[in-house]
Amino acid sequence: MVRKIKYKLENIELAVNFILSNINTRFLLFNGTMGSGKTTLIKAIVSKLGSTDSVSSPTFSLVNEYKINNSIAYHFDFYRIENETEVLDIGIEDYFLKDSWCFMEWSEKIPNLIPDNVNYINFKVLDDDNRTIEIDLNE
Repeated sequence: MVRKIKYKLENIELAVNFILSNINTRFLLFNGTMGSGKTTLIKAIVSKLGSTDSVSSPTFSLVNEYKINNSIAYHFDFYRIENETEVLDIGIEDYFLKDSWCFMEWSEKIPNLIPDNVNYINFKVLDDDNRTIEIDLNE
């Protein structure tokens, strides 16, 4: 099932609420072009979930951790990887076994490592201020 919403960047809270009320897993894969707002939306979601941590793209470190109440959220960015072995080397499978939020950017670079139970958040840039996101519940 696919659900869709259009939002303005100034009303990103609308997109956050839409996502959090429509997902069926804590594994969210954010797909979109460079600059489409993936990290910005993840930052807003992490904040809505109760974290006060500073959220930034883990482009060079591959993964950032954020405290969310009594849990952890993992934010992955696979943009710079050359192959899936690099991701296996950081112990990606161990992260997936934890009962935590997992936010992944550029997951199309690791197609053989994606868990079964994920939701895809697909971005379409309409103009400088407007986006459409589709949630694919992968049912």
